[in-house]
Amino acid sequence: MKYRELGNTGLKVSEIGLGCEGFAENDCRGAKELLDAAEEAGVNYFDLYASNPQVRTAVGQALAGRREKFLIQAHICSIWKDGQYKRSREIGEVQAGFEELLVQLQTDYIDVGMIHYVDSLKDWETILSGPVMEYARRLKQSGTIHHIGLSSHNPQVALKAVESGLIEVLMFSVNPCYDLQPAGEDVEELWNDKNYEKHLVNMDADRQKLYETCQRAGVGITVMKAFGGGDLLDASLSPAGKALTAVQCLHYALTRPAVTAVLAGARSLEQLKECLSYETASEAEKDYAPAFASFPNISWKGHCMYCSHCAPCPSQIDVASVTKFLNLAKAQGKMPETVREHYEALEHHAGECVQCGACETRCPFEVSIVENMKQARELFGK
Repeated sequence: MKYRELGNTGLKVSEIGLGCEGFAENDCRGAKELLDAAEEAGVNYFDLYASNPQVRTAVGQALAGRREKFLIQAHICSIWKDGQYKRSREIGEVQAGFEELLVQLQTDYIDVGMIHYVDSLKDWETILSGPVMEYARRLKQSGTIHHIGLSSHNPQVALKAVESGLIEVLMFSVNPCYDLQPAGEDVEELWNDKNYEKHLVNMDADRQKLYETCQRAGVGITVMKAFGGGDLLDASLSPAGKALTAVQCLHYALTRPAVTAVLAGARSLEQLKECLSYETASEAEKDYAPAFASFPNISWKGHCMYCSHCAPCPSQIDVASVTKFLNLAKAQGKMPETVREHYEALEHHAGECVQCGACETRCPFEVSIVENMKQARELFGK
């Protein structure tokens, strides 16, 4: 298992994490089965948004004697009321729900306390100026949570949260179909068939800016919906019109800026093992570029996917990294010092480009690489 730094938190987490969807399976016996398999495979990070007390209790029992082996991302504002899940901003309910969570999990701390499901700007403003954020900050100050996170499907809301400086971890939906959809407050629109009827072209600008801002700010992204609820794995359901493999979906998410871990919503040991196969997959198995280039309903023409199909460069320039740093600087409208430092640390720079164009002949997405190298040379000065 490979491990990555979770933004600036200081936590090292497995790049394959575990969602909580399977914990309720088999009368909640799935909690122990999946956590056993996760521990054996080196998975040390999991998400728990579920508020069902039976699920939480089963997870707590499964954690007994090995709490320190897992980093838990659990949700504030996800409560159980009248026998069902509810998202609440009523501070009395929120506090009671979180206190119950700690008891049910048999722990006195949570590694990342995730403010749950914030998809509207109005909701974010309410949280920011109201008792929920105050409560989250008190929990962090007391050590009950170690880091404050937020979950969202809306890149505009997520960006506001990241720019506030209060959010250390962002849980966000990342996959090659959702990344083409514009920001919105209704999460259902992300998988509404009508939104894929037209030929979609290139990443939504808000989403790209979000990922690159998180990278610059040191906010780690943990990924949900990497498989689009499973639709991307089935050609008859995929909005792209063609199926991807689980490994390709995982690799796409894990190569986005700021992404630290993908939380696999495995409902069975077989599904978890399929996700874990990413760790031993070949580069050819991970390679999503040929599949993306052949999508009948989606085009990434002109957009660098950082797939490195352009290599090798006769001047030994790491074209994908140069382009990533160029895009990071463009997204900020200025030159962040950290981006300049990372660019300067490269062995070879854009100014060494001989404009032979060999890279462009290999690019599956018809990116104007030579032009990007010119821009990077002008921007970075070398």
